[in-house]
Amino acid sequence: GTEITSSGVPRSLATVQALAIGKDHQSNLWVGTASRGLLRLNAGQVSWLDSPGHRSPEMITAIFEDREGNLWLGCSHGIERLRDTAFVTYSTPEGLPSENNGPVYVDSEDRAWFAPSHGGLYWMKGGSVRCVTDAGLGRDVIYSITGGQGELWVGRQQGGLTRLRYKGGSFLAETFTRANGLAQNGVYAVHQSRDGTVWAATLSGGVSRFKDGKFTTYMLASGLVSNTVVSIAEGSDGTMWFGTPNGLSALSNGHWRTYRRQDGLPSENVICLLEGSGGVLWIGTADGLCFLSSNGRVQVPRQVPESLHEEIFGIAEDGRGWLWIATSNHVLRVKSEQLLSGALGDGDIREYGLADGLRGVEGVKRHRSVVADPLGRIWFSMTSGLSVVDPTRLEISSLPTLVHLQTISADGRAIDLRGPVRIPAGRRRIILGFTGLNLSVPERVQFRFMLDGFDHGWSEPVARREAIYTNLRPGSYRFRVMASNSEGLWNSGEAAIGFNVEPAYWQTWWFRLSGVLACLFTVLAVYRYRLHQLTKQLNVRFEERLAERTRIAQDLHDTLLQGFLSASMQLHVLADQVPADSVAKAPLSHVLQLIGQVIEEGRNAVRGLRSSAGDSHDLEKAFSRIQEEFSIQERVDFRVIVEGRRRLLDPAIRDEVYRIGREAIVNAFRHSGARNIEVELEHAAKQLRILVRDNGCGIDPQVLKSGREGHWGLPGMRERAERIGARLKVWSRAAAGTEVELSVPSGIAFPVQSSDGWLEWLTRWYPRRPGIEVREEKE
Repeated sequence: GTEITSSGVPRSLATVQALAIGKDHQSNLWVGTASRGLLRLNAGQVSWLDSPGHRSPEMITAIFEDREGNLWLGCSHGIERLRDTAFVTYSTPEGLPSENNGPVYVDSEDRAWFAPSHGGLYWMKGGSVRCVTDAGLGRDVIYSITGGQGELWVGRQQGGLTRLRYKGGSFLAETFTRANGLAQNGVYAVHQSRDGTVWAATLSGGVSRFKDGKFTTYMLASGLVSNTVVSIAEGSDGTMWFGTPNGLSALSNGHWRTYRRQDGLPSENVICLLEGSGGVLWIGTADGLCFLSSNGRVQVPRQVPESLHEEIFGIAEDGRGWLWIATSNHVLRVKSEQLLSGALGDGDIREYGLADGLRGVEGVKRHRSVVADPLGRIWFSMTSGLSVVDPTRLEISSLPTLVHLQTISADGRAIDLRGPVRIPAGRRRIILGFTGLNLSVPERVQFRFMLDGFDHGWSEPVARREAIYTNLRPGSYRFRVMASNSEGLWNSGEAAIGFNVEPAYWQTWWFRLSGVLACLFTVLAVYRYRLHQLTKQLNVRFEERLAERTRIAQDLHDTLLQGFLSASMQLHVLADQVPADSVAKAPLSHVLQLIGQVIEEGRNAVRGLRSSAGDSHDLEKAFSRIQEEFSIQERVDFRVIVEGRRRLLDPAIRDEVYRIGREAIVNAFRHSGARNIEVELEHAAKQLRILVRDNGCGIDPQVLKSGREGHWGLPGMRERAERIGARLKVWSRAAAGTEVELSVPSGIAFPVQSSDGWLEWLTRWYPRRPGIEVREEKE
């Protein structure tokens, strides 16, 4: 802080022409030079890096690190990107003897031991690769590697079991074969348990246990399910697990137990085993992954991707609850807790590929082809190199993807996103464009979206960067979108935009209301037109009937009544000539009285056949004058009550109503013996109602039902009511009186007038089906 100095600068940088300097999030200093490319300086060490495109060193003029840790370089030919991948892969370019490898093991001194598929044993540390040739290991194929503190155990194809000890910069080798008690010289899987016991699984001779300098062999006869053992694992309770092509065997306290397909295994060909956290035994078979639960049952995880139903070649678990799995064609990371519960979410499983630093995704069928080292890293032995991943670095670099809404178009026309967004009416195809900012592996970014007001939930994850909606109804909508990063983690935030789809004129509420009203008015107009036709036809029939009755009344008046009058006059002349004390005087007077009564009744009948004249008040007056026709000794309280606004009645209907009402009133005076007779005349909006009630003796039930023989009072009333479309009801109770109610719909009783107004016109309905209701009430 006080002077400019070159102290501490490595000698190799003394003459470097630096054009750009940048510092990354891991405190590495990056220097872009004029002619030697890019160099990295950390902890006093200088590393020269080839250009990202593996071209000759060139001028680097700019260095920038983005939010995801990618290093961007401005070069003379353009822009290059340098980024850390999830996996670091070692293969022949990094000094490995072969791309196709077998087992892998990392000791406590951070040496990575591996064995190429063609043979030999190698270790790698700090970028340096060494071969071990002791005890013929360089000429034999190595099937399995494991170890403990200061020693290494190696299973060989032909040389049996070899133990390596590291002392003074060299390895001391000790080999065990059949001559030492080993079951077979072909050892496929080796495992060293916590108490130091070494288990060696042979190709066809069972499994041998090496303890206290002696070998003990277990075979089919001992309880092992097969003499070919390909995988060994140790449980937390000391149980030893052995995977074979014929099932799974367990040895606990000297007792064997076998698991086959009928016990839940998807396949009896067990390839790899791992006891994970919580004491769960994970089992990799030829038909996928399964696990042994705490209750001793083998279960296959539910709702898993198809890749977990492939051959499982290796399983390892990191310290964060993730399973790392190599299959025949995939490299996967799966959340173990969600896998056990069968509730895998979008971020609970991740597939890795070439973009993540792998040079291939095909696993190797070897014991311990996937292992976790003491530092928590996961090593994969693949057909395309040896790959390692550090799970802690993945979580640090796993930043959410920034999602952004870019465009909205309607039928190919861009919509302005400034201010309120409105989609013009009539647009059928709406496209919403969006993107996610992820500069590491942009092809892995996926999106989920939802349109509030249309969608019921989030869409399935998709890689496309647009959402298409067709034929949206007019209204307000809100579009929301979220994105996942290259690790499959979804961002907690989301981008959203609201927009309105404007309605066409035929989609507006007032247009729809107008259409509904027009339909209603059309229906009403048709109804009124039909009602007018029916009323007109009915009036024609009434006029014809009225004309016929008038003619009959005239004929009766001119013939029969005139004849009676002439006979009556002659009898009067004859009666006047008979002396008062004559015996014939009394009979003649009685005959004259009968003839007078017949003439009066004939006149009444003729009057009833003829149409009455006058206005709508005539019906009330006509009912009031009926009492005058009877000479009743007892005093009868007779009243006519009118309710409602008086309206003009159709003449033909008025006459029929009068005859029905007259018959009911006459019956009350003649037959009921009532002291109170009341007539109620109601002009209602929907009907003309006439009610005749008395407190007399009532009507005999048989008479009420079928009428009195030889009399046509009640049947005539019913027939008249049916003819005019009215409804007649008769109530009667013994010793309690009778009620006769006549209801005539207003569309029949009152003629249509223009002054009634449209509201009254709308409230007139088609009359009910005419009929008669007769009810008898008994005490």
